[in-house]
Amino acid sequence: MGRHGTIAGRKASQDNKRAALFTKYTRAIMMAAKSGGDPEYNASLKNAIEKAKAINLPNDKITRAIKKGTGELEGESYETITFEGYGPSGVAVVVDVLTDNKNRTTSAVKHAFDKNGGNMGVPGCVSYMFERKGVILIEKADNIDEDTLMEAALDAGAEDMIVDEELFEIRTSTDDFLAVADALRSAGYLLAEADVEQVPNIGAEPKSDSEKNALIRLIDMLEENDDVQKVYTNCSASLE
Repeated sequence: MGRHGTIAGRKASQDNKRAALFTKYTRAIMMAAKSGGDPEYNASLKNAIEKAKAINLPNDKITRAIKKGTGELEGESYETITFEGYGPSGVAVVVDVLTDNKNRTTSAVKHAFDKNGGNMGVPGCVSYMFERKGVILIEKADNIDEDTLMEAALDAGAEDMIVDEELFEIRTSTDDFLAVADALRSAGYLLAEADVEQVPNIGAEPKSDSEKNALIRLIDMLEENDDVQKVYTNCSASLE
């Protein structure tokens, strides 16, 4: 009986996590669809749909989420809100949410800041440290030549390409984002991520391991909230 209970408990936990992922990706599709319901002309929507399919979100739920985002289908009334604040060591944090209950979400976000050594601020308190950019991520592979990729990206209108151990990160202006993403897909590159994001232009680092761990806990707590779509920081240190 004890073993059965353990298995049942594990399955319930997995089901809950799956349901939470479905909720988060459904909302991500709705949020992206606000900028247009055709994924061929909306790279953020295309990326959100691809992520949703990767976790086996049913096609009918994807279609309904798109229609809710574009306003074709009535349903819950969601609003997009951005919260700003400071994490441990004054690291800037920006939180994008999609919620049907502003008071509930505001309380949850504030609690996450307070519990992990940060404080939620007023709109504009840290957003000046970020700039909206198109960000395209391509995983490194033996068949991808760095120079060829960079040339293709720059020719399509990209501003820069950053290379790390596992990824090529291509940055664009918001105006050129869609064209660059489409050009790279047409050239045969598989995009691991493609979205318009808040890219920091001023960096900061935790002053100690304990504050770094508190920052990680803050980010984790925010990302576990179904209403939270994206969490951005200007932390220049690795949070692995």
